[in-house]
Amino acid sequence: PDRDPMDSQTSTNAAAREWAVLQPLYERYEFGALTIKLTAVVLFFGGIVVELHAAWLMLLIAVLWLQEGIFKTCQSRLGERLLVIERAIDAGDPAGAFALHSRWQAQRRGVLGLVREYLTSAIRPTVVFPYLVLLVLLWLFYA
Repeated sequence: PDRDPMDSQTSTNAAAREWAVLQPLYERYEFGALTIKLTAVVLFFGGIVVELHAAWLMLLIAVLWLQEGIFKTCQSRLGERLLVIERAIDAGDPAGAFALHSRWQAQRRGVLGLVREYLTSAIRPTVVFPYLVLLVLLWLFYA
């Protein structure tokens, strides 16, 4: 059966609109992750100045580190969806626009899979910095 060219054009427009919505969100997650990093650094040195107990500083660093891991996991989901949309548009078959959550739901691996995703994101080198450095400094200050 012949495809209606209007259906293809409508699908392309829908995919382009989805891409236009998701791309700024992807960038916003990057800004959020950077904000978490800077917050960790400021709170760390603030904690040193007020002589906060090392255990509290370590907990603070760990919480912010894991929070950034969660942020980066969410960002990577958006990035994966953006790549799917771009490949579909390039291939001339952009059907299935606006399917971010349904596709994620179909691939979801339960609570343990979700935790594993978060931890995997948290140990990426771009996320580990500056938390590992802060932990080393914490050890040096309190050793």
